[in-house]
Amino acid sequence: QVQLVESGGGLVQPGGSLRLSCTASGFTLSAYGMKWYRQETGKERELVAGITRLGNTLYPDSVKGRFTISRDNDKNTIYLQMKSLQPEDTAVYYCNNWTKDLPWGQGTQVTVAS
Repeated sequence: QVQLVESGGGLVQPGGSLRLSCTASGFTLSAYGMKWYRQETGKERELVAGITRLGNTLYPDSVKGRFTISRDNDKNTIYLQMKSLQPEDTAVYYCNNWTKDLPWGQGTQVTVAS
């Protein structure tokens, strides 16, 4: 059974950091480029980071320099290290492959507030 499980979210103050994890089961993560997305209530899901099978990364300007995506193929897991978090980063964070055709996980809530 193909499954993605996101974890690591929580409440953090502005300027703080969090590391999110996305663990895959039922398939070999190393065969896929993977991306992190986020969705605020009432808005469309947006891309926040991507990593290819070879480890090349991409980021939108909104998070560039603050977010870092990485992967550990031995653990079948990708990560999103987030620093200098701001209230506008508040959202539910999800992972999926490059073409978004894997079943979506439940996501992990990130709330940035003082």
